[in-house]
Amino acid sequence: MSAAGRRWGRRQRALLWAVLLAAWEAAWGQLRYSVPEEMPKGSFVGDVAKDLGLQLPEIRDGGARIVSEGRTQYFSLHGKTGHLVTAERIDREQLCRLVQKCVLRCELIVEGEMKLYEIEVEITDINDNAPSFKESEVEERISETTAPGSRFPLTRAHDPDSGGNSLQSYELSGDEHFSLAVQAGPGGDQRPELVLAKALDREEAAFHELVLRASDGGDPARTGTARIRVTVLDANDNAPVFSQAEYTVRVPEDVPVGSVLVTVTATDADEGLNGHVKYSLKNEADTALFHLDSESGAITLLQSLDFEEGNSYELEVQTKDGGGLFDTAKMEITVTDINDNVPEISVRSALNEISEDAQPGTVVALLHVQDRDSGANGEVRCALDSDVPFRLENSHGSYYRVVTSRELDREQVSEYNVTVRAADGGSPALQSSAVLALRVLDVNDNAPVFEQERYSARLAENNAAGALVLTVRATDADWGQNARVRYRLREGRVRGAPLSSYVSVQAETGALYALRSLDYEQVRELQLWVRAEDGGAPALSSNVSVRLLIVDENDNAPQVLYPASAAAAGSGAAWSGVELAPRWAEAGALVAKVVAVDADAGQNAWLSYELAKATEPGLFRVGLHSGEVRTARSPLARDAARHSLVVVVKDHGRPALSATATLSVVLAESVAELLAELGSAAEAAAPGEAAGSLTRWLVLAVAAVSCLFVAFLLLLLALRLRRWRRRQLLPPASGALRGVPVSHFVGIDGVRAFLQSYSHDVSLTADSRKSQLRLSGASCCDTLPARPLPDEPAPLLGQEDVAAALPADPSSPSCLLS
Repeated sequence: MSAAGRRWGRRQRALLWAVLLAAWEAAWGQLRYSVPEEMPKGSFVGDVAKDLGLQLPEIRDGGARIVSEGRTQYFSLHGKTGHLVTAERIDREQLCRLVQKCVLRCELIVEGEMKLYEIEVEITDINDNAPSFKESEVEERISETTAPGSRFPLTRAHDPDSGGNSLQSYELSGDEHFSLAVQAGPGGDQRPELVLAKALDREEAAFHELVLRASDGGDPARTGTARIRVTVLDANDNAPVFSQAEYTVRVPEDVPVGSVLVTVTATDADEGLNGHVKYSLKNEADTALFHLDSESGAITLLQSLDFEEGNSYELEVQTKDGGGLFDTAKMEITVTDINDNVPEISVRSALNEISEDAQPGTVVALLHVQDRDSGANGEVRCALDSDVPFRLENSHGSYYRVVTSRELDREQVSEYNVTVRAADGGSPALQSSAVLALRVLDVNDNAPVFEQERYSARLAENNAAGALVLTVRATDADWGQNARVRYRLREGRVRGAPLSSYVSVQAETGALYALRSLDYEQVRELQLWVRAEDGGAPALSSNVSVRLLIVDENDNAPQVLYPASAAAAGSGAAWSGVELAPRWAEAGALVAKVVAVDADAGQNAWLSYELAKATEPGLFRVGLHSGEVRTARSPLARDAARHSLVVVVKDHGRPALSATATLSVVLAESVAELLAELGSAAEAAAPGEAAGSLTRWLVLAVAAVSCLFVAFLLLLLALRLRRWRRRQLLPPASGALRGVPVSHFVGIDGVRAFLQSYSHDVSLTADSRKSQLRLSGASCCDTLPARPLPDEPAPLLGQEDVAAALPADPSSPSCLLS
């Protein structure tokens, strides 16, 4: 097999091993690629989507992204192809000045799966830098007595490139007296030395011009040159000597800039200029970080040290006397770590909001924590605040997951600012923190709650339709649509009508309105239920009872039940009746009683009676609260026989309402006088009626009264044994009116002789047609309404009147007028 075939086979096997290694690393969540430095932005690095088996739509939709630890993002993920490409031009010499192998690390975060993959990209070197010398012109001073074969160290070239592109060889040209020798240093570096090949003769040549050329291994190779001027000096037979062949010093990384790290010393046995020594650093790269004072030998710090960037430095110090003799010493500076780096917390992926019904263990954030210090200073401990429903879980290496530890309740806490704290193991420990803002989304898990357990209100009757009664209010601890409360009435019926025809509730505000004018006499209270329902799905609701009390107003005037109503006159209702009183009645004798009711309630139904008008002022008076008409004094002979009384009945409302009752009282001493008065009254009432008809009716009236009197006497004898406590109601009399009670009712249109006591029990309702007037057994006189219906005849006394006048109970007393 030819050499070309063997090389091709080796390349194929290397490629196969590289593919297998990439597949193995992808399976374990880690990818490695390499890319040359100085590649333009957008250059291909690797096919991440193919190597990890990711779908391109997932990448295009932003489900995957590249995260780097440093401030500069050197790589990015191409959304259309899934390739890892360069985001910036990369200079290996700038990024990895102190390391041989330059590797950049980044992570690929897959949002939807909450996964991450580590990616390592090796930056390979290209030959973009030529070797260069610190000084382009170097002067060497050599004594003419220097023996051939003597060696003089030359300034070394510096090439930032690495590997084969770094410095490879030196060449010397210009003079036969000198040759070039290259020595290998401890680190494998090349150290050029000028070798004296032929003895010098100052008288022959005081100066020698040489050219030192340094070449790297690139293709094509790059070179750098330095001109060397050799000055031949007189003899200097003593070289300077360092006090130590090797210096070692340990300094902390926080040593201040400008501090003297160490001072080297060298001595020369010569005198004068040949004994004066100067110090210098041989490696040009060391001069960027350290400064060596050429006179004192003190090494000072020019830049801050960082243990994380470099933990040791090896310097080569040279001393030279005035005659050109020199000595070298090794300087090793070790940097010790201090706890000067706080832990760094990077949020790789996090949720902004979470539902309150999320199950415990739900991942809300993915964090990366690191500390650039080493040892105990780089050991990081992470923790969360103890009062939050979350916990930390170690996910992978320095990655942590923040997960829910218990169920959430938005009504208690709607937003969380979760503080993640990281502390290292230094003394004192350094800490850092990161805050995760998380909003809890609402779930409809709370029903509306009314502000009161029950509501009650008072509404005056006769209200205007649409009047506001009260406002119910319910609150919902949820948020948004779930907290939107609407109100409605629960159906019911009032007096056979739907409740919704009486009241309504405004759905948004909860205001309860009366839809009609309410009447206390019909409806005294309404008991209803209001439902509050939220806007969730499914909706939650609650109920509250509302009691509406109707307040009475004085909207009903008193209604006179006795005496009976006559024809209405004017704008008010008039009431009339005729009562009979003997002239010998004493002061305080009961003449009549006005009975009235008021459909209102409370103070509006309290009635008072007042005598507004009388034919004979001072003869009669009316009880303020009883309505009883009594004689204020004994009637006199000069008093008229007929008296007209107007009684006003008032309630206590504001304003007060009233009604009037008109009574006609007849004073008589005998039946003849009574009949005469009644006759004249009849003539005044019906002047066109025939006198014979009137006489007939008067005879019938007298007969009826006589029968009643006889029956009364018989009943009185029977009841005396049983009612021995009662005194005799009617004293004996011949034909006079003595023995006739003070209150006889005589109708104007005829005599209807029945006697009824004014001491009676009254049962009243708001409807006067349902009122009851129950006569007492202690009464001796009966009275009928003053006037019959207009279309009925008015006999003085018929058979039916006699039967009606007789008491149904034999034990009840009766009264007879003769």
